[in-house]
Amino acid sequence: MSIIYNPVQSTLTMHTKNSSYQMKIDEHKVLVHTYYGSRIADDDMSYLYMTFDRANAGQFEEVFPDRTISLDTMAQEYTGCGVGDYRISSLLVQNGDGSYGADFRYVKHEIVEGKYAIPGMPHSHDEEKEAQTLIVTIQDKVTKLMVELYYGVFEKQDVITRCAKIINGSNEKITLLKASSMALDFPYGDFDLIHFHGKHALERQMERCHLSHAIETIGSRRNTSSHQHNPFILLANPETNEDFGDCYGFMLVYSGGFKAEVEKDQFDSTRVVMGIQDEAFAWELNSQAAFYTPEVLLSYSNQGLAKLSHNYHDMIRRHITRGKFKNARRPILINNWEATYFDFTDEKIVEIAKEAASLGVEMLVLDDGWFGIRNDDTSGLGDWFVNTDKIRCGLPSLVKQVNDLGLKFGIWIEPEMINEDSDLYRQHPDWALTMPGRVPNRSRHQLVLDMSRDEIVDCIYERISAILRDNPIEYVKWDMNRSICDLWSCSLPYHRQGELAHRYVLGVYKLMDRLTSEFPDVLFEGCSGGGGRFDAGILYYSPQIWCSDDTDPIQRLHIQYGTSFGYPVSSMGAHVSASPNHQTGRTTLLNTRGVVAMSGTFGYELDPSKLSEDEKEQIRIQIETFKLFYDLIQNGKYYRLSNILSKSYEAWQFVSQDKSEALLNVVVTNTQPNPTLMNIKLKGLEKDAIYEVVYKTMPDVKRTFDIMNSPAMKERYMTKKEQMTGSALMHGGYTLPWVVGDYPAIQIHFKKI
Repeated sequence: MSIIYNPVQSTLTMHTKNSSYQMKIDEHKVLVHTYYGSRIADDDMSYLYMTFDRANAGQFEEVFPDRTISLDTMAQEYTGCGVGDYRISSLLVQNGDGSYGADFRYVKHEIVEGKYAIPGMPHSHDEEKEAQTLIVTIQDKVTKLMVELYYGVFEKQDVITRCAKIINGSNEKITLLKASSMALDFPYGDFDLIHFHGKHALERQMERCHLSHAIETIGSRRNTSSHQHNPFILLANPETNEDFGDCYGFMLVYSGGFKAEVEKDQFDSTRVVMGIQDEAFAWELNSQAAFYTPEVLLSYSNQGLAKLSHNYHDMIRRHITRGKFKNARRPILINNWEATYFDFTDEKIVEIAKEAASLGVEMLVLDDGWFGIRNDDTSGLGDWFVNTDKIRCGLPSLVKQVNDLGLKFGIWIEPEMINEDSDLYRQHPDWALTMPGRVPNRSRHQLVLDMSRDEIVDCIYERISAILRDNPIEYVKWDMNRSICDLWSCSLPYHRQGELAHRYVLGVYKLMDRLTSEFPDVLFEGCSGGGGRFDAGILYYSPQIWCSDDTDPIQRLHIQYGTSFGYPVSSMGAHVSASPNHQTGRTTLLNTRGVVAMSGTFGYELDPSKLSEDEKEQIRIQIETFKLFYDLIQNGKYYRLSNILSKSYEAWQFVSQDKSEALLNVVVTNTQPNPTLMNIKLKGLEKDAIYEVVYKTMPDVKRTFDIMNSPAMKERYMTKKEQMTGSALMHGGYTLPWVVGDYPAIQIHFKKI
């Protein structure tokens, strides 16, 4: 049993393979949090808490005048508001009488086999029937406001999920002004906060800072999860590194605006609260109505950050992504965007397809510009019919020509957006989000459709589904190229406009669910100006997301490094692009671009007709290499072997689940004359097994060894069969040769013999 109720101790304890999480119903029916950390027995962990008189800490009704007990000092499982706990709250509610107050007490609990679901929102699933659910009901006795706290326990993954169902049990309307998914109190401990900030084309940059006595807020007010902040944070002990130490993860399964707050209070206690962004949020609940919050994935590791990452990677691959492409091998594709941008014809697309087919590419994706009157980004969005000026043969004919070359066909859409210069806008100008009396904010010349309205969702669904029904399209890149503002909907009364941002997200999920359900054989890829909506909510509908619009491999090292802390390689859309790179102008070797892109879904973003014969042959080898290592890369354990913030190289490694093989990847970001040796200690191997180097690739090998002037090193790397034990590779490491040139990359495959 993963969930244990001890009626004598009044404790509820949840166990995963390596962790335990406990709460207690105290004598006053307050639901207190007692423990989250390494797995323990069924002890009552409330002994850790000491109560005594805290000056100015007020007392609630049941304990007055006992000054040793106060909501302001208690570790609570989910907090109320306005009744004496002055720390950040889980919930803010305005009651029917205008007051802002909620004070919750335990009512009941239920332990259920299987995993709970959340209506209308993405959530973790349990196809293997291994999870258990705990539902704890708490209620405010005055207003009858009720909260059902849901916990899903995935024992093998070391993950506990949380969400809340908030029910208005009164006879009056109430308004939720803040409705967080979870709160978690740590009465002791000193923590670093790790979060992932960024901007367009440079997303998820890892930042680690020590918690001070303050309220740290990480979030997005852009009504998307955003380029700027990711809905995933970590708390770690200051000494915690990749391999050692305690750390906790908090990942929100949601694609709209979010807020994660961390407060270190006056007594050095730490509280984490996470959920929907509450700025401009106001959700009316009529009598007996309910509101569901998004889900949060919690995980704990006492073996450092790598183990925590593995927990999340396994959880997302097994219990977030769904459908045919959850486990199936995905095609190697070429996208025409950086090859042509808007300037293409059907003949040009077929020319790209012919060249790509000769290289071993398996799919061609037609990007932006194939629809409406769309020659730049100023027009056409919303008009989902074929642009016959560009595709003169018609889309069915173009798809057939590509298919006849042996390639599958994919297409780009941006269904949530509309240009003012479009037939759809001229027919329905009120469908765009605009505020009365104001000129709307335009980004990329586009406005946002009001996806909270069913008639708009229905219209876009019919137009997109017609294209997919009429053509054998096997891949859809779903883009969303701007943040959302001008929040006002003509379909909502003035007192419900605070619901619009969340209703928008629910509408997007409704559209995604309808399309992915009707077309289960289509591979959907999420995108939002690249990585602006890279979250577990999108991964519920599409198993991969375009990681960033920045395809520069050296910048991608930073982006993919930060992304890897929470998200698996199988979710990261990554392509080899042209050199010099279109975003940075940087020149890099084709081998380096390939090694970096292989740590993702892998594909190409260039015009193959402009490649030399030598480059084409390199691509053929890259494609065969990726196919050879596909399972190892997509399903193996991922290890970060270097600190990207301080090293002159970036190294990472994949290890198969059975430890029979490993793939070491290295990119040198700062080549130097007369350098120090690069010695890299591998991880995750079987210590007593013998591993042999069976494959390696290095840039410009002859020039490297000529400069090195080392016959012994040349013999080792060029001809000698290398065999080492797992313990030697993990503790002694593997020493790499001096490599020269701009950003050289090395890839070495080890296999157990």
